[in-house]
Amino acid sequence: MSSAAAEQLGHAPAIATPQRGMFALLCVAGFLCCAPMAMPPGHLVALCSDLGIAPARGALMLSVLLGSALLSRQLWGWLTDRFGGLYTILAASTCQAAALLAFVFTQDEAGLFVVSAAFGLGFSGIIPAYVVVIRQFFPAEEAGWRVPVWFFSNICGMALGGWLAGYLYDLLGSYGAAFAVGVALNIGNVTVVGWLAARRKG
Repeated sequence: MSSAAAEQLGHAPAIATPQRGMFALLCVAGFLCCAPMAMPPGHLVALCSDLGIAPARGALMLSVLLGSALLSRQLWGWLTDRFGGLYTILAASTCQAAALLAFVFTQDEAGLFVVSAAFGLGFSGIIPAYVVVIRQFFPAEEAGWRVPVWFFSNICGMALGGWLAGYLYDLLGSYGAAFAVGVALNIGNVTVVGWLAARRKG
């Protein structure tokens, strides 16, 4: 039986990290990915206005971002079933970080449409894969409190990310710095999840 198939049955290979420590790291990782995740959706229309792009076009970009997320979630679900939650988080979070970095440097309308679609592709696969990881590596009877606690850490990250992007914009007059901070947070997420994935046994 493959390791991915074993995970689906709730018999995932162990990770060489105590359960408390692993859950705490998953909460930290969720916070670090959700803070940058909130930045483009909350500020994309304003970013377009700063660049001289009509607000209606910015709203269309946001629709493209969300539509890309809707369609690509099916792909991430397939990858989670095949390779497991941790590796799916790594792939999706790396995609999100790359798209967020592209937001820092992209100034034209056509490029922003492409970057918006790429960002939607990345962020759509992250949160469902985390829930799968929690179910795979912790007893089912603990899901009733672990999943809400983990989601709360995500919501805190979302709130911080949306606020922080606006605060940095007000302070510096540009979204470039805000998105660059988001990239740094996202890299922190990739580092934590990559470390957990590297410590898997089996």
